[in-house]
Amino acid sequence: MTPLASTFSNLRAKKRKAFIPFISLGDPNLDATRIFLAALAKAGATAMELGFPYSDPIADGAVIQASYTRALANRTGMNELLLFAQSLKEDSDIASTPRVAMLSYSLIHRKGVANFVEEAKASHISGLIVPDLPVEESTALLALTQKAGLDLIQLVTPTTPKDRAKRILDSSSGFVYCVSVAGITGERKELPPQLMEQLGWLRSQTDLPLCVGFGISRPDQVETLRDHCDGVIVGSALVRLCEQIGTKSVAQVSTEIGALASSLIQALHPAS
Repeated sequence: MTPLASTFSNLRAKKRKAFIPFISLGDPNLDATRIFLAALAKAGATAMELGFPYSDPIADGAVIQASYTRALANRTGMNELLLFAQSLKEDSDIASTPRVAMLSYSLIHRKGVANFVEEAKASHISGLIVPDLPVEESTALLALTQKAGLDLIQLVTPTTPKDRAKRILDSSSGFVYCVSVAGITGERKELPPQLMEQLGWLRSQTDLPLCVGFGISRPDQVETLRDHCDGVIVGSALVRLCEQIGTKSVAQVSTEIGALASSLIQALHPAS
């Protein structure tokens, strides 16, 4: 059983939901990233999504694009990011929380698919999210991740045809990334009403955990979703706080990140 599968199995046994925060690696620097991840772990994050900066993001909105630009300005390369991910295993606050890499297939291809999977495993990464890799072209990466004991988390969007969605579900592991809206990442005032219908259909097709991302930033949105999914993924709302570095200290931003995470986690688990 992979770390993610074990984590979700434990959650289901306890009738709890997953909170998966996204943080851009190296924004504003890796020392700050470590502090932010520790704050999220202490708040109760179930798993962490590590964004590997890329100059041509596929589905990322303005907030995450800007964070990648800030991170890339530090000229931090893939090898350093993988070493950083590996070092998190030695951090007592973060070590027990599974980490998932979110990155462009171009970065994997440049390093060599087999080499990257091997190094990701050595870096204690539990799974991969590769939004620009179509399911039709994911066979080779899927085989290598399965052999290495990593999960390949695939995305289903509101516009994915049902026959294609079934294929995506069949080639997914860890959890299914359910994109809430058609478009790019970013905070939304409202979630689309058809999302609940989509989640209901996906639940009828798979036993994999369903985690919803894109546009989730407030406790009331989490409250709306919690009975329809297995977890939520929150990125832009957290990354936006990182923009304040310079006018606020890393410690202040870390406190705000932890407070936002705590409020969203509380919304996932109302008092009985």
